[in-house]
Amino acid sequence: MSQGQGVNLSYEDGARAVELARESVESYVEHGQREQPGSMRESFYERTGAFVRLESTRGRGSLRGCAGGYRSGEQLGHVIVDAAIEAASEDSCGSEISPSELPNLTVSVCVVRNVILTDDPLADLELGTHGVAIDGGEGGWLYPTVPVEHGWSAREYLDRTCRKAKLAPNSWQDDDVVVTLFEGQVFREREADGSIEEL
Repeated sequence: MSQGQGVNLSYEDGARAVELARESVESYVEHGQREQPGSMRESFYERTGAFVRLESTRGRGSLRGCAGGYRSGEQLGHVIVDAAIEAASEDSCGSEISPSELPNLTVSVCVVRNVILTDDPLADLELGTHGVAIDGGEGGWLYPTVPVEHGWSAREYLDRTCRKAKLAPNSWQDDDVVVTLFEGQVFREREADGSIEEL
């Protein structure tokens, strides 16, 4: 198991990361423009991966978009902007976010802290701590908080990440499929455009 260190955000940095993601989604959806991070917080100059999730609060709620990556040579501020735009686009969950949806969206950001290459993911995976990325098939990843939200076992979490990569559920056991675990800090809006919490 090998590990790479990332960034560690304060609550204020995490809250600003979520605000930046929301501003980026709104700028893209309402005006078709890419938000510039502006004068960034010091931690946003770090080069690390990040993910953005958009969820609808309408009805029973649903995932409306997710994008990002656990590796990046770009500065965190720019990674967040790009992931937010991709999450709001039709490339993410099949349909672009519309302006009328914006008041009913919650935004969350996962900033990658450590990347762990593993040859025994079932043994090394800690539920609630690690996100999973599968390099194989079409590639796929899931947030560290997802298995806890759904009550999945470690095996089920790995199986479902494989399915997201368009692979057979147990493909994570194959020698030619690379499984990467990542630790991330997750910050999210408690309600649409509302106060922000760290998970």
